Amino acid sequence: MEVTKRCFLQILQAQLAVSFFLLLLPACRSGCDVKLISVKEPSSTGNVLMKKIQVVSHEKADLLVRYWETRNSQQVFVTPVSIAKEDHSFSLLFLNPASTYAYEVVARHKECENTVVGSGTFDTKEIPAGMQEMIMPAEMQPSLPDKFQHGYVLTARRDPPGQLYLTDAKGNLAWYHTIGDAGFKVAHYTNNNTILAIVAPLSYPTSYGDQILEISLAGDTVFQLKKGEKGLDKTIHHDVFYNASQQLVTITLEKKVYDLRSVSGTLSDTVTGDGILVLDKKGNKVWSWSVFDVVDPLSDPHIVRDKADWLHANSLSLDTDGNYLLSFYLSGQIWKIDAKNGKLIWKMGRDADFTFSPGGPFTESHAVHRTSKNQLMLFENGVAKRQSSVLVYTLDEADRKAHVDLSLPLPINLYSERMGSAYFVGDSSMLVCSSQANSVSLAGKNGEILWRIRTGFIPYRAEFIDSLPLQQ
Repeated sequence: MEVTKRCFLQILQAQLAVSFFLLLLPACRSGCDVKLISVKEPSSTGNVLMKKIQVVSHEKADLLVRYWETRNSQQVFVTPVSIAKEDHSFSLLFLNPASTYAYEVVARHKECENTVVGSGTFDTKEIPAGMQEMIMPAEMQPSLPDKFQHGYVLTARRDPPGQLYLTDAKGNLAWYHTIGDAGFKVAHYTNNNTILAIVAPLSYPTSYGDQILEISLAGDTVFQLKKGEKGLDKTIHHDVFYNASQQLVTITLEKKVYDLRSVSGTLSDTVTGDGILVLDKKGNKVWSWSVFDVVDPLSDPHIVRDKADWLHANSLSLDTDGNYLLSFYLSGQIWKIDAKNGKLIWKMGRDADFTFSPGGPFTESHAVHRTSKNQLMLFENGVAKRQSSVLVYTLDEADRKAHVDLSLPLPINLYSERMGSAYFVGDSSMLVCSSQANSVSLAGKNGEILWRIRTGFIPYRAEFIDSLPLQQ
């Protein structure tokens, strides 16, 4: 009996020891077990229409976030999946101001596929009063083109604090991004769902800049290159974009000293012209070109008068064959430049190579580009007649002829002596930026104004975006 009791106590002690040992072991965790860290506004952008959610999982997991406004639970938005991570960051975009939202963190991981592993609510703030004055309420016709109703308009403020704005068809601010010490000189929405811009402090005038900046809609820096770094060795201005090879293309400021005594100048006159710079994805120089490569300033009888800003390039775009279209405000011309050898293929405009059908010649041009139908489209400032227009051409490049497909004079109140842009939205309307009228409009082909917003800044251009990367 005594032996049996002693054995029982030994067994009990062993079991207690094992139990105590197991208590010392860390709890078993899985990718389904997460800890929600924070829900907050991104401090870097000051955007009250965005929230950041940080989530930690106890092992690598695949997570996403679903979110919706509580008064409209039928419209649920979904973030991209954060794959095979322990630390997850989600950006909740295009929120409405002064609203309450609910969210769910959802696991897409092994045994817990589509399991809700965290949830909560948050409130958004009102848009700051100063921001509300940047984009005024839209004036619009009762019905708008369907394509436009589902899209967004991108504009940018050039003076510090620089700001980017995405506006919906109702004129509501859907997204914005702020940089405090510089302005956005020009901005383009890319095929990668990022915004590519030229930025600079106030010391750089108008559309000139010293930095290329690309940001995501989450406000994160995708690419940044400052003057003096790698291949960016000159001041840049007016345009920046990606070509088909995903290389960065921009306009440069070029200066060269000439002996202009033969045209009443001096022995060492500095002529300011323009060029093209191509950089690879890392910012290294791939190719460069200058107006001085193809035209001698001495051939211009007004070169002494115009030497400080000889031609003033103001837009650069890709032609359908991969060559460049470069427009010049002061000379009233568009040049086509070979993207490989830099040769000047043709000039179009004042005293240039093309003849025009009736009503075809333009004076000044901005935002020159090819349309989806291979037409050449531009915003004409119309300084002489003090009325701006939108012009669209079909070009016969072989015979150097330009046929006018559309010549649309804009209302007098949308006149812009400088700057401006026009882009088709579908087949029957176009988005027009009348910079010095502080207006962005949707115009029909007959000239009727279907939609208009006024801005508290001078918008250099306005671009239409068909849709944004927001799953529903």
